[in-house]
This record gives sequence, structure tokens and C-alpha cells, in this order.
Amino acid sequence: MASVNPFFDDLQSKPEVIDPPQNEDIMDCEAVNDPTQAAIKPNVTVSSSVRELLECPVCLNAMYPPIHQCSNGHTLCSGCKPRVHNRCPTCRHELGNIRCLALEKVAASLELPCKYQSFGCIGIYPYYSKLKHESQCSYRPYSCPYAGSECTVIGDIPYLVAHLKDDHKVDMHNGSTFNHRYVKSNPHEVENATWMLTVFSCFGEYFCLHFEAFQLGISPVYIAFLRFMGDDNEAKNYSYSLEVGGNGRKMIWQGVPRSIRDSHRKVRDSFDGLIIQRNMALFFSGGDRKELKLRVTGRIWKEQ
Repeated sequence: MASVNPFFDDLQSKPEVIDPPQNEDIMDCEAVNDPTQAAIKPNVTVSSSVRELLECPVCLNAMYPPIHQCSNGHTLCSGCKPRVHNRCPTCRHELGNIRCLALEKVAASLELPCKYQSFGCIGIYPYYSKLKHESQCSYRPYSCPYAGSECTVIGDIPYLVAHLKDDHKVDMHNGSTFNHRYVKSNPHEVENATWMLTVFSCFGEYFCLHFEAFQLGISPVYIAFLRFMGDDNEAKNYSYSLEVGGNGRKMIWQGVPRSIRDSHRKVRDSFDGLIIQRNMALFFSGGDRKELKLRVTGRIWKEQ
């Protein structure tokens, strides 16, 4: 029997996934976190007509409740409503405070695949839970861990390893121990004092070693720390140590590598690494203390 509502017939036509908005300030809905359970649901298709209905005409993101409309029926997301000074961006009529409850109910009836389906996520999620899931999806791509530039490349770990090697020309090493020398002719230059990233391959995983200078309050310091190219729950399976010294003294740090899900700046600003004050670094450097010459040794191991 033919449907009496062509609008809902349209839901079954050409497949297209609704992309979530950038703003995460939406309804607090529980996400479906078990991809095995989610995968048994039938695949859901959404037509371009429905996508357009759920797309805000101002920010072009998918709309979430409350969805507003003017007296002529033109819709707008709640985030953009204050930006248009209570005037409909489509017909310029006054918006008022009219909710488009019908469109909100249509959205609530939809179940969609995760936007990271091409990266391996097989889950199907309710429209209002999809955005929350995607913010935590274990298949979401990683950001490039390179420090010292605003690199916007994202991808899975094999892709990022190739990108670091080919595009950033980073030092690539095999093995779980290292011995690196960091030199700077003018150690009083703190700004932009970031040394080349080093990537280690061991235990079938990849790790990034960072070393740089920054201001800790009014004091210039150096910091060395390790990041794990993977998620935090995997990073906790490993530990590492760093050692620096000279003139019969040494400093040792032992810690757990941080996941590259945490940005380089976040890890650095949490002081989660070997911190060396400049005077101590120059003392370790020897000579007349006018040039930085630090040797940092370290080891990575897997916890049993």
C-alpha cells in the first residue's frame, strides 16, 4: 500500500549522513556505546531533502532542540537565533519564540551511522545521541602530534607516522632506548625554542619524544616528555624514564606516556615530564655555561 505521506517516503531514498554541528552545547542524551549491539540495527538512510530540513540556514550545521521557526515556517538553530537579532534570515520576519516541534520529532525518529564509519566504526546511533558518541568514538582520527607548527592533518596512526616522516622530516628510530643531544647557542632565547620531534617504534607501537623551552611563571625551563600514538587506555600499558646530568650530578624522571589525544600544549602545560631549570641545564652543559649542551637518555618499557 502506498504511503500517504511523501515526506516520510523520502526518508528511505538516497543515503546521506547528517554531519553534526561544531557546537557541542546540545541536549544531554545518552549515547549508545556498544558498537556490537548497535551494529545489529538495520542500516539507516537519510535523503538530501531531510538533510536540508535539519540544516541551519546560518551556520549550515545540523540542528538540535530547541529548533526555532518564524511565522512563515523557516527554521533556525538555537545557537544562531541571537546572532540574527530576532529576524528570520530567510524572510526577515520577526522570529519570536516559536518552536518547530514537528521537525524536532522527525529528528528524534532518525538513527544514523557514525561519521567515522570509514575509519571502522559500525555503530548506528539515534540522531540526538550521535554527536555525543562521535566526540568519544574510539575510531575518530588523531591529530598530527608535531609541535612547533599549526599542522591540521588528521588520520589513523599509520597515516600519521608516514606524514611525520615524509612531510615533517622527523627523526625515526627503532628500539626502546635512546640517547639524544640538545644544543642551543643562545639558551636565553625561550620563545620558539622547540627541537625536532623524535618518533620511536617499539613493542609494535609508536612514541613521540618532545623537548623544548618555555616560561614557567617568570622562570625559563626546559621540558622533555613522551607521548603515545594511540588512546589513553593503551598508553597506560607503558612507562618510560628520562635522565639528564653532568658534572657528577643527574636528574631522573619516570612516568607514563600521554596519549596524543591530549594536545602537545596540554601535556606541556601540565608539567607532566622532566623539567630542568635553565641554570641547572647550563650547569649540566659544562664549560662557560653560555651554550646549552644537554644529553638526555631514556628507556621505554611495557608494564606486565
